[in-house]
Amino acid sequence: MKLRITAGKLALEAQLRDTPTTRALAQALPFESSAQTWGEEVYFTTPVSAKLEADAKQVVDAGTVCFWTEGDALALPYGRTPISTDERPKLAARCNVLGTLTGDARRLAAIKAGQKIRVERI
Repeated sequence: MKLRITAGKLALEAQLRDTPTTRALAQALPFESSAQTWGEEVYFTTPVSAKLEADAKQVVDAGTVCFWTEGDALALPYGRTPISTDERPKLAARCNVLGTLTGDARRLAAIKAGQKIRVERI
């Protein structure tokens, strides 16, 4: 499944794997939320609740599309977070890995806390 994530003039695309969380997310599309930032990560709440999946990870590559089950939120890391121990993003907790952003994930740096985010299927 492909998603478009839009914040102001910035539009990003993501390719998602077929997982239970991805299927739940697909049922909730489209939706809008408000961006939050944590180091070099953008996250925002969704209308979805999901359980932690077997392959959940806390340390991921930049550009990984993650679902933070504790916050019912999508997490989009593009660099170091406040708890990173190397250059890779370290999430606040283990998260479900849904897929990857296409293109340069560092474009997420343009998103400011409080900015409106829209997520839709393409």
